Amino acid sequence: MQDYDVIVLGAGAAGLMCAIEAGKRGRKTLVLDHSAKPAEKIRISGGGRCNFTNLHASPANFLGENPRFCVSALKRYTQHDFIGLVDSHRIPWHEKTLGQLFCDTSANDIIAMLLRECERANVKVQLATKIGDINKPDERFSVATDKGALRCTSLVVATGGPSIPKMGATGFGYEVAKRFGLPVVPPRAALVPLTFDDALKQRTSELAGIAVDAIVSYGKTKFREGMLFTHRGLSGPSILQISSYWREGHDIAVNMLPDQQLLSVLKEARTTSPRQDLRTCLSEILPKRLATFLSEQHKLQGRLADQSDKVFTRAAEAVHNWRVKPIGTEGYRTAEVTLGGVDTTNLSSKTMEAKDVPGLFFIGEVVDITGHLGGFNFQWAWSSGHAAGQHV
Repeated sequence: MQDYDVIVLGAGAAGLMCAIEAGKRGRKTLVLDHSAKPAEKIRISGGGRCNFTNLHASPANFLGENPRFCVSALKRYTQHDFIGLVDSHRIPWHEKTLGQLFCDTSANDIIAMLLRECERANVKVQLATKIGDINKPDERFSVATDKGALRCTSLVVATGGPSIPKMGATGFGYEVAKRFGLPVVPPRAALVPLTFDDALKQRTSELAGIAVDAIVSYGKTKFREGMLFTHRGLSGPSILQISSYWREGHDIAVNMLPDQQLLSVLKEARTTSPRQDLRTCLSEILPKRLATFLSEQHKLQGRLADQSDKVFTRAAEAVHNWRVKPIGTEGYRTAEVTLGGVDTTNLSSKTMEAKDVPGLFFIGEVVDITGHLGGFNFQWAWSSGHAAGQHV
């Protein structure tokens, strides 16, 4: 039986950050993970360059049953604090669009940084370890593993959610929560492509591969970024963003020409180029295959001079307010994160500790806090991990 002050389950972003902070405080800390390599989600993120935070990170970029839960942790460890850590390790980075920060070279730089910090803080990282029963027979927790039994005063669950199962992601953290009586908000895939039913897939199959700048809306929530037609449905940043809000059985609205007013453009073209075909005119404004698709779907053809304002209005509606009802999502297989998780009602927003189970902490994606696309989920990992690390 090996004894530790702190055992962290999960060698991902949140788990390693928490362990580092605990180790700095002189706590004897062990990180356990069933994977053979640490921080696999960091490694594959951002196309292998890790979108490690966002310059504009704020509580407004997060959702959950109680999105205000994230305020305390985000205020006490900000994106600028993490950038300072990255700079201290001389890791070159750059800003892409919308405040997204990426490594210049490789996501492995962030992983190496975290492991160096663990080493400096005397944190032990033990990989390829299968975790079994977890109990609290007295004031301390007991953790059974395939490499021996362990005990600790503080147990931190940083196991993430079930998104991207090919990397070994599971719902193990939810099982731990339920074992100790903590409710779990039903999880579902988020930041994930949306899919069409067979009939709609057949109609839109010729559009696969077309990308447009779009404003995608669901209710009062809207995002403007790239949108991509796929063989299954829709993807791209704007779709991934709205997927966290969209609910089955409802439609979304898509504006595929946000910088122009198509009705005005068509009216002007009718005056300047009256003999031009409407379909041809649309293909000069939109990708040709998309223009053809819309023309066929909405019977938009013939010389501009012969078209009424009613026809132009129909064309504008099709482009600026395409309403489409997805049938579902691609699921955890391609989801970047998991929405839902351990109910924050039973956690301290200051420490991440379970209110009714002293010494039990939940951090990162396993908690019912989910960020927008663009580095926000990593910032939640850093902030929540740091918060717990100050108190374990």
